[in-house]
Amino acid sequence: MQETTTTQPTETQKKITLATLKSFIRKNADSLFCKTRSRFDGMTDSIEQVEDFFAGVSAEKAIGIEGVYIVGSSRDRFRHFENESFIGIEVSNCCGRGILAIKKY
Repeated sequence: MQETTTTQPTETQKKITLATLKSFIRKNADSLFCKTRSRFDGMTDSIEQVEDFFAGVSAEKAIGIEGVYIVGSSRDRFRHFENESFIGIEVSNCCGRGILAIKKY
């Protein structure tokens, strides 16, 4: 499955910020999917790769989503994510890397 993540916004994309991510979560709370690519492991004191698949997110957890962690203080990196089935936002920081996405129609 071909996946693309872009750091620089294209002409039709705006820069992704924390406000953009919060808006994306609010607008798509009923149809969100989460994919955790890596997370912090205290046993090794580093970031470890994890299973790589999309799982549905319940609407009750739409504000604090397990698998996508926000550090704050400008230490989060947001990128546009897209593959054949999903489109969304990838979040990277010292706690790991995860994707919040919705299915393409």
